Amino acid sequence: MERIYERQKIADYIAKSSYRAVLHSLDIEYYLIAYKKGELVCSPFQSELLFQIVEQGSINIYFIRDDGTCYSLSNGTTDYFLGDMEIFYPKNNNIYAEAAESLTSISFSIEKYRERLLSNNKFLELICSSLASKIGAITAIDVAPASLTERVMSYMKYKCFDETLKGIEQAAFHLHCSARQLQRILNQGVDAGSVIKLGKGTYKLV
Repeated sequence: MERIYERQKIADYIAKSSYRAVLHSLDIEYYLIAYKKGELVCSPFQSELLFQIVEQGSINIYFIRDDGTCYSLSNGTTDYFLGDMEIFYPKNNNIYAEAAESLTSISFSIEKYRERLLSNNKFLELICSSLASKIGAITAIDVAPASLTERVMSYMKYKCFDETLKGIEQAAFHLHCSARQLQRILNQGVDAGSVIKLGKGTYKLV
């Protein structure tokens, strides 16, 4: 992830944005964020609340349960909003957005500008339209069938800080499997080179 503060580059992206009129009306400080494929654009591990508009590239949106079960919510491309729900509600600890390819977003702090955002009717119209579309998508979600191995890998990637699992017993409880089953899968991951062991009961995705 790279934050870009070059004024001209920011101005160029805003000028090409479908929302340029609203962005100009907000009169706030913007910057760009560039992500590489596979990087998390939005996750519960991020402490800063950001509003982001995808201007280049695409993202995959997932809902990850504590047992590693993965629900695909939607795919986002140019003009997709991230952070619209966070304007009104606390962060959802189960929703993740991952860059499906190289991605660039126009970004700004929600907390810094919340009152200004809530007082701009044109901006709120865009947010209402975005949230309505997302609610429609959520009503049609279906869980992707997954093996225990897939759930373990998903759990490590999305639910463990720094993709590092600490504590076999606790993780097995969340994954609804036995500690022996989890240990076997982790050992297989180590043998396959997809997981490394950092210490007793501590494993990290490669």
